[in-house]
Amino acid sequence: MELAERSSATRLRPASVLAVAVVAAIIALGLYVSKLPTDGRLLGFSVWSGAVLGVVLQRSRFCFFCVTRDYLDHRDASGLIGILIALFVGLIGYYVLFSSFLPLPQSGRLPPGAHIGPISWVLAVGALVFGIGMAISGSCVSAHFYRLGEGALASPFALLGVILGFVLGFVTWNSLYLATVQTAPVIWLPAHLGYGGSLVLQLAVLAGLMAYLLKTHRAKQNTEAPQSSKQAEIFPKLWQGRWPTWVGGLLVAFIGTLAYFRIAPLGVTAEIGSVARTAASGYSWFPIRLEGLDGFSGCLTVVKETLWSRNGLFVVSLVLGAWAAALQSRQFTPRRPTGTEVLRNLAGGVLLGWGSMVALGCTMGTLLSGVMAGALSGWVFGVFCFAGIWLGWRVRQRFSG
Repeated sequence: MELAERSSATRLRPASVLAVAVVAAIIALGLYVSKLPTDGRLLGFSVWSGAVLGVVLQRSRFCFFCVTRDYLDHRDASGLIGILIALFVGLIGYYVLFSSFLPLPQSGRLPPGAHIGPISWVLAVGALVFGIGMAISGSCVSAHFYRLGEGALASPFALLGVILGFVLGFVTWNSLYLATVQTAPVIWLPAHLGYGGSLVLQLAVLAGLMAYLLKTHRAKQNTEAPQSSKQAEIFPKLWQGRWPTWVGGLLVAFIGTLAYFRIAPLGVTAEIGSVARTAASGYSWFPIRLEGLDGFSGCLTVVKETLWSRNGLFVVSLVLGAWAAALQSRQFTPRRPTGTEVLRNLAGGVLLGWGSMVALGCTMGTLLSGVMAGALSGWVFGVFCFAGIWLGWRVRQRFSG
């Protein structure tokens, strides 16, 4: 009897077998693209970093809307503290990199590829609309990707909405650019305050926000049932419940710094925008020229000419990594969405797409990577994005109550 129980406990579950197959697919994809003659090593790194980030996002529930909703609903600030930790550590990591190849920060000379964008009312409105879109669809763009790995069958409709929103953003871009964006200042804080001054200022702001959150935080009771499998006994912190949010924040900061050093800042909307731009570019109503767009740093979009792109592989691997983690932790729970959920995700996705297009990125790109780079645009995006989340949350509270 004891032998039979031990054999049953050590037998691999079907989900674990599938998780191993997904990991094998990630490895095979990474090895394949690494050997491509053009950009092979960087494409391979995109696969590895995307997969690891997918695991981290899924395990730590690193979703900007979800953690903000936890605080608004229950005063559970642990998720928001995790985001602040990511920004805190990422700022230090970015500044170490910047100082190594740009010792004297100067106005007009920006770190290559960093998410440092123009400051205008267009950025503010884009961030506000993006935040409302998060509240309506229930996730930010990066979270919709990792939730795909958890079997969230409403997320594809949100991502379809993001594509449609990007198309609308492209159609309105030239008017916004010519009216405001082309003359808007691009402010990199180290160029005005130096590395030391800007770092101290931003870390102080983050520390103040963290102190306030810790003061108002109310611990959330863990309602997830413990696992009884042998795997849970051996690796309880990896596959049982969720990772502590501070762990997720530290890992996101590390991945973000390494990604910038190797390829580009973290961001998940460039590939979606490129798909939207490619699909719509052949129509007469689509702008032949997008004024000034390709000159800005951020989640840039292009008309696709090749199958493989760094950001595309990064996003695909993110979904696969999240899928493997969800399978192993028994959090892969597909459920058919209702008609209301489909419409809500589609509508919210359109707002996410339009907002991220005109703001030149999303919470992962403009906010996270932008703040880490010392860009004032990242802070502006964050303020108005969280204002949009609050507005959307209030609307949902009214209609649900």
